[in-house]
Amino acid sequence: MSRQHPLLDLQVQYAAPDAGLPGERALRRWAQAALTDDASVTLRIVGRREGRRLNREFRGRDYATNVLTFVYGERRPLEGDIVLCAPVVRTEAGRSQGRLEAHYAHLVVHGMLHLQGFDHEQARQAQLMELLESEIVTRLGYPDPYVAHAQAPVTGQARPPNLRNGTSP
Repeated sequence: MSRQHPLLDLQVQYAAPDAGLPGERALRRWAQAALTDDASVTLRIVGRREGRRLNREFRGRDYATNVLTFVYGERRPLEGDIVLCAPVVRTEAGRSQGRLEAHYAHLVVHGMLHLQGFDHEQARQAQLMELLESEIVTRLGYPDPYVAHAQAPVTGQARPPNLRNGTSP
């Protein structure tokens, strides 16, 4: 008997006092929608200081970014961390609560695709990744993130820290 959906072991960490953060149920639904293989993921929502520090330490860029993905090895099940910076996400989404939720959904999908090896460093890879993101996000009931309202670009695939194993920032 085969399974319908890949297994997702998701740990959620809230390290930002930002109002309007998505709940664990929504985060799980968005992550699961982008998953094609079993995975163990820690999803951490952080403030600007931690987001900036992680981006500086692991990508060499001294600013807080919207999403970072840390992939640990290539074995199955997939294992990694996704870090969302709440103040950056809020700023990018503007003042609309609906857009904020849609933007979080998009960034979780984006991070999950990075976890599975997708990238956007080259034009062809970026096109494929954007197409997948659009399909998944619209299937979830949100507007296509690459049409009309053109949100800020999503960024960041990186290496360590392993949030699940206590080496969190």
